[in-house]
Amino acid sequence: MKTMTKRIVSSLTAIGLALASTACAPTQDTMEPGASAAQGTGPALWRVADEDTTIYILGTVHALPPEIDWYSGPVKMALDSSEALVTEIDMSPEALARVPAILQETAMLPEGTTVRSLMDDQERATFEATLTDLGIPLNAFDQVEPWFAAIQLGNAAFARAGFDPSNGTETVLERTVGDTKGRDALETVEMQFAIFDELPVDAQVDYLIETAEQLDEVAPFLESLVAEWSEGDVEALGDLMNEALEADPVLADRLLYARNANWAVWIDDRLDTPGTIFMAVGAGHLAGKQKLQDKLAERGIDIERVQ
Repeated sequence: MKTMTKRIVSSLTAIGLALASTACAPTQDTMEPGASAAQGTGPALWRVADEDTTIYILGTVHALPPEIDWYSGPVKMALDSSEALVTEIDMSPEALARVPAILQETAMLPEGTTVRSLMDDQERATFEATLTDLGIPLNAFDQVEPWFAAIQLGNAAFARAGFDPSNGTETVLERTVGDTKGRDALETVEMQFAIFDELPVDAQVDYLIETAEQLDEVAPFLESLVAEWSEGDVEALGDLMNEALEADPVLADRLLYARNANWAVWIDDRLDTPGTIFMAVGAGHLAGKQKLQDKLAERGIDIERVQ
């Protein structure tokens, strides 16, 4: 599998939550404080706790095929016992309804410029051939910045492979919780979009063309990624998701490392408030180098795996 394919999918799974989102009721089971589940029986679930606060942390995948059954056992018990659901961004319908307006402010090119006008002839031919293959009109993305066109191409490849945001982990959790629990978020939609929007235009175009060139290889890589995620193989997942990003240290820092450090501060502060909460963040943040667990350890915070 080519390194660029890994970078495309890793980027989309790390930051695609807000973009993908523009797409059984809990029981009374509880998890005993000392309970521990065997590893390798489902997506990795972690716990951070002190004398009066418990924070469960689930690694997620933002889009999944419908046949993946992950909401059971320790994950379900952890959510049932929690008072609040914490996601990367606010997943409420009201918040997601604002995403199109934010995109209008963030992802649109200035009048008189099109995304294809930023390309040379060879790049334009590659991009247009990919659009044709996907059945997308050639002018469909003319008015959007290259980073957003790249993510939209990736999402189209996800859909063609049968990976649906409505089956994504956070979306299922949101539907399950409804209005029964409190909500919190680690970031804003604007913060997630800025990770790509602030890249130089040339880098954005390179990312878009590389996405177009490697689109056919997305599906098999996604299948491998979800297989490792559903088995809870964090080491293999880290190898898959983070290897390519490490070849681009700037992108790796923006997508993963800096955000992990910020989230460790958030968790450290949240431990000062008694209660139990359930965090759901992209699985790539809990695997590989400079993962969230490492950033917590730097702050002297222990984390235990419970599934």
